Order: sequence, then C-alpha cells, then structure tokens
Amino acid sequence: MLTLISNLYFMFPKIFKLIITGLIIVYSGYQFYENEIGNGIFLLLLSGMFVLIYFKNEIIFLSFLRLRKQDFAGTEKWLNRIKNPESSLVKKQQGYFHYLHGIIKSQTNLTAAEKSFKKAIQLGLSMDHDLAMAKMSLAGILMQKRRKREATALLSEAKKLDKHGMLTSQLKTMQQQMKKI
Repeated sequence: MLTLISNLYFMFPKIFKLIITGLIIVYSGYQFYENEIGNGIFLLLLSGMFVLIYFKNEIIFLSFLRLRKQDFAGTEKWLNRIKNPESSLVKKQQGYFHYLHGIIKSQTNLTAAEKSFKKAIQLGLSMDHDLAMAKMSLAGILMQKRRKREATALLSEAKKLDKHGMLTSQLKTMQQQMKKI
C-alpha cells in the first residue's frame, strides 16, 4: 500500500506534491476543529512524511542502497524510474541523480561519466564528502584523459572539502599517480 502511494505521489511534479501536502494539512486542521484529534494528528504525521519524501527522494535513497551492494544494474534500474529529474527533483536531488549516474557510467563510458560528474558538481550535493568524492572521481577521469591541470585543481578542491579525512589515502594515491603523468 505504501509503495502504491509512493509511486502515485512520485509521478506528480514537485509543485503538486506541495499542493497535496498543503491540502492534507488543511484537512488536518478541519479534523482538529471537529474535535477529531486522533485523525488530525495522523494527518499531520502523514503530511510530514510527504514533506520528507519531497526533500529526501526515496528513489535516490534506494539507488544508494543498491550502489552500496555494488549492484550497478540495480542502481541504474532504480534511477531509470525517474523520468524527468529537472521537474520532479529539487536541485540537490538532481545533483545526487547525476552523481549516481556518473558512478555507474564511469565503469563503461568515461565521457558520459565526466558530463554527469560535472553536472552533479554544478548542481551541488548536500554533504561535503559527497562533493569531494565527485570532484575526486572527476579528477580521476581527467587524469585518464591526460588533462593534468584540471585534475590537479579538482584534487586540491576535494582535499579542502574532505574535512574528516575520509578520502585522504585515495587523494594521496591519486596525487602520486599525477606525478607519473
């Protein structure tokens, strides 16, 4: 049932999601007015779930779970459910959409992966370490294409964004490989 609601809710553009959420909140207020407190609380929680789904897209979340298992085909299958990311996702979600596509395409097509990573960086990502990872991946692609100057700039930006030192060893490895070019 929840999957059906989620699929129906996801098919609408994001403005309709907000309108539906607003209508649920208004009806919740009416339920409070009618002394149906339980119904009003339930509807407020339901509208909260829809607001959460608006900002944290469930399809992208499920794609990340597939990617974590190294299931690139499954990740791509989930991402292909998003038909028009420009109208159905907020800006940061579009960034993660292109970031995931970049990771998938980096296995087969470096030019397409480069475009996806550049688009993800342009749109922005919520977490600094995700942005650092996107820049580091793009730098790796540029290194393979012998574009050392751009790759060096991206690696230095990634190093600044990696505040917790999660990518330190990968960055050092890439900088050593850069010296060999």
